This record gives sequence, C-alpha cells and structure tokens, in this order.
Amino acid sequence: MPAQYNHEYNAWKEMFERFPLNKETILVGYSCGGGFIVRYLSENNVRVGRVVLVAPWIDPEKSLNTGMFDFKIDENLVNKTSGVTILNSTNDMKTVQDSVAILKEEVKNLMVVDFQNRGHFCYADIGTKFPELLNVPVTDN
Repeated sequence: MPAQYNHEYNAWKEMFERFPLNKETILVGYSCGGGFIVRYLSENNVRVGRVVLVAPWIDPEKSLNTGMFDFKIDENLVNKTSGVTILNSTNDMKTVQDSVAILKEEVKNLMVVDFQNRGHFCYADIGTKFPELLNVPVTDN
C-alpha cells in the first residue's frame, strides 16, 4: 500500500481498487491492513471469497489523526464473504487485543483462531514460516 505508515484511507482504497474483487478473491490483511479490509468491506457493497485478518488493528485508542479508522463496522460484513477468520496471538500488543475484542463483539459469524506466544506474527516473533496460514479454518457463508 502507498505510504504504508501514513495510514490515509483514500490513498489505500485507490490502490486496492486497482485490483478486481469477486467471489473468488482471497483477502489476507495483516495488522493495519486487516483493519483496512474491515473498513473497506463495511463501507462497500462487494462480494469476495475468504478473508483472513492476521493480528488486525483498528486503532481502538484513536491515536491516528488521518481518519483511517473513522467508520462504523458493518456487523454483517461476513455476509459479503465466503467467511472471515481472525488469527490472533494471545501475547500480541494490547491495542491489537483490543481491536480483536471489538471485532468479536461487533461482527456476527466471525471466526477467531487464537495462537499462543506468536507476538505480532512478524519475523522477530515467528521467523519466515507461517504454515498455519495455508490451513486457516473459516466459517461457511
């Protein structure tokens, strides 16, 4: 995504929409990218395939001033997909744990898979291999 640490939703949306989305599309969003996918699906009338959110972050403390996460989560966003699964590490940052808790509370039919001691699923935490990503369980929709 452009300016990945700048967190400007419209710039990310413009880049994202360069790629076709359909019921065969598999989306994997990591951290802020997971939060972006939640917003995009919440605000747009699209149908995609499976969605996997790895350590999704939606700025629960409202620390950004860019408006990236100023949106209402669609409680039925799973219905726009073939299923949504969150991969969560129980020792991830508090803001990610808070984000996951919000999503679990607000989104219907969401599946959450908890991992122990995987941190933020980055290189320092798990190295270069993440085989569980290939076999992610997902709700049927």
